[in-house]
Amino acid sequence: MKKIVLLLFTILVFTNCSDNPESFIKHIEGYWEIKHVEKDNILLKEYTVNANIDYFKIDQNTLTGYRKKVTPTFEGKYIVNKHKIPFVLKIEDNYLNINYTSKSDTYRERVVTATKDKLVIENTEGIIYVYRPFTPIDISHE
Repeated sequence: MKKIVLLLFTILVFTNCSDNPESFIKHIEGYWEIKHVEKDNILLKEYTVNANIDYFKIDQNTLTGYRKKVTPTFEGKYIVNKHKIPFVLKIEDNYLNINYTSKSDTYRERVVTATKDKLVIENTEGIIYVYRPFTPIDISHE
């Protein structure tokens, strides 16, 4: 009996909580810039500078929200367009999916991982977008 309890405890200790798709939800909201895009472990494009940033807004109670593109300015503000894509977060088959609905289309993306430092999203074609949190450029002079 002690061996079973010890085994279960060891499994719990070494099981990574970040693999739980529900734990990703709290990290998605915010400003994210694409770091690179890959498919089948092949780098398709690397971004050193991003003119547009993805902003995710989530209602934690309903798991609904929207995604929109914003353009950062040198003053630390954002130029925001009126176009936003509503979505619903849903855990399906032990994955966190972002189900988008627009006037002309519905589609799904899968959150591979989400932490405060990294967001990885895969679309249905297997293209993986790796994001980092957006940090505004500080050009203020002292």
